[in-house]
Amino acid sequence: MVVRTDFPFRVVEHEDMGIVLPDGTRLSARVWMPEDAPANPVPAVLEYIPYRKRDGTLPRDEMMHPWFAGHGYAAVRVDMRGNGDSQGLMDDEYSPQEMADALAVIDWLSRQPWCSGSVGMMGKSWGGFNCLQAAFNQPPALKAVVSVCATTDRFADDIHFKGGCLLGENFGWGAVMLSFSSRPPDPALRPDWREDWLRRLEAEPWLAPRWAAHQARDAYWAHGSVCEDWSRNTVPAMIWGGWADNYMNTVAALVEGAPAPVKGVVGPWVHQYPHTAVPGPQVGFLQIALRWWDRWLKGVPNGAEADPAYRAYVLHSEPPDASAKARAGHWVAEDQWPSPRVAPQVWHLAAAAPGVSHPRTSVGYLQTDESPDGFFVEVTTPQHLGLAAGEFFPMGLNAEMPGDQAGDDALSVCFDGPELTAPLQLLGAAELTLRLSSDRPLGFVVARLCDVAPDGSSVRIAHGMLNLCHRDGMAAPAPLVPGQPFEVTVRLDQMGYRLAPGHRLRLALSNSYWPFVWPSPQAGVLTVTAGRLVLPVHPGADRSEWTPPPAEHAAPWQHRVLRPGQSRRFVEQDLISGTRALVVEEDSGDVENLTHGLCSGETMTERWEIAPDDPLSARAVHVWEQRLSRGDWRIKTRAEATMTGTATHLRMQARLTAWEADRQIFLREWDEEVPRHFV
Repeated sequence: MVVRTDFPFRVVEHEDMGIVLPDGTRLSARVWMPEDAPANPVPAVLEYIPYRKRDGTLPRDEMMHPWFAGHGYAAVRVDMRGNGDSQGLMDDEYSPQEMADALAVIDWLSRQPWCSGSVGMMGKSWGGFNCLQAAFNQPPALKAVVSVCATTDRFADDIHFKGGCLLGENFGWGAVMLSFSSRPPDPALRPDWREDWLRRLEAEPWLAPRWAAHQARDAYWAHGSVCEDWSRNTVPAMIWGGWADNYMNTVAALVEGAPAPVKGVVGPWVHQYPHTAVPGPQVGFLQIALRWWDRWLKGVPNGAEADPAYRAYVLHSEPPDASAKARAGHWVAEDQWPSPRVAPQVWHLAAAAPGVSHPRTSVGYLQTDESPDGFFVEVTTPQHLGLAAGEFFPMGLNAEMPGDQAGDDALSVCFDGPELTAPLQLLGAAELTLRLSSDRPLGFVVARLCDVAPDGSSVRIAHGMLNLCHRDGMAAPAPLVPGQPFEVTVRLDQMGYRLAPGHRLRLALSNSYWPFVWPSPQAGVLTVTAGRLVLPVHPGADRSEWTPPPAEHAAPWQHRVLRPGQSRRFVEQDLISGTRALVVEEDSGDVENLTHGLCSGETMTERWEIAPDDPLSARAVHVWEQRLSRGDWRIKTRAEATMTGTATHLRMQARLTAWEADRQIFLREWDEEVPRHFV
């Protein structure tokens, strides 16, 4: 990693530039720009998120935005309405108000004397979503976007539902936002900070029940899903994803669907910007983004529009590691996507034949010829299967990525391919078609594609899941008719992976996946009588087809550690009741910003527990604490959330408490139930 302190342009910073919206609400922006921008206007690049520029994302902001400013851009980091140092109240994620504000900010930027009139927009996660959504709305000044770890479909590929299955992260993210949005503005910037803080606390939404109530792909999810009308995606877009993140599908979807110039890059990374993300190798994201901005915001004829449409890092077989610092692999570059170099290869599911040697966990096998005899297998897996699944969007090295799948495989119904005599390289999305029936009206199926080494260890290559109520479409779910057979196709996530000779490809099926997916109300039995797996096989390459520039960034933030943090992640088993629990403890410690003196810290605990034989025993408890101080000023908030379920409802409780110094000044509680129509 190269730290740059010398740039073509001398940079000046504005720590609190006010942007007044049409309704009079003032948003707070931190802006870096070339010193001579008022005399020689430059394009503006906007990042617009709720995660607090004064403390939350400041460490990454200072490594990234001054770098762009030093290369001739006004880098603008805006706190969204109701967050950080901005006025107003927040109502939901990706709301119409949020987008109206974004479009007003883009227009405001384009009219500033230091701006050339051209605006770009960038962001990761929330910011990656809303820059694609802003481009969908086609404001005249927005000339290009760079989106990282985002989605084009809010129902199919976000933290709430996947394949129509209710994700545990729907509740988890609700708890996160209850905590994140509970913090006040910085008194150093907002004399009215206390009044504003109390207004925020009173208006704080508990969003998890709202999200969980929309169990079909309705108008709520269509809003903000840019796949609703691909023809509106005309703004040039660069889209980034990571194989260790669950937004990897967006890159292929946008490259394939949008008529605009789109370039996609997928690396080995978790849910972070690619110049700092693990697993390595990191790449020169800032230089690649600058090339994009130069082409579309400044009109520099650098050929960026002719770059490969889809560049992907193909992972190589390695032992499983939930905290991998780097992954072996190589880059492939496709001039178009879908790639003509990728060919479908069909493997059929079959029952294990007598005398055929397979690993102990295998009940069947994958073969290239369809068996004339068919097969019959029941999928009824224990509720604690999935404890090695990892996070929906892992952020770092604290065992957040998928671990060894062998334990989950042993609880699943597995079909193994033959031992490979040559490498098998996969690039794209596999599709699994099953003929099955269910003995319950509600249920789901999870399919994991794994790389099984000769020692029996298992690496998850990709997974996919389908709520079987959505068998005829996400917009029109319907309960199953018990005992009635039907055919479904499960599309697994995009992947780039090369299995080594001597390894086996494994398909593992389950109808539980805790805590990644909230369990069905009854432990059901799926009866599978036929199946075929279509693999996207790539010819491979002798060497990397693309060499990205090395990672670099601007100088890190100046800070002092007041109290070091620590992390723990472990699985508990109650030897009396049999209950299993995944426990996560993250303490960031406390740090002082040496530039403006604000001290900050947060502590989080999660507990996901379930009994192997009882889906209604599922219980999630999250507790978040936020701390801010400077001198004699000190505040703290605590968000506590619990989720349980009955046969007919999901129950989500929350409590938000705030303290000023040692005095409690606010307490609010929620207790909401959501009918289980399809989950």
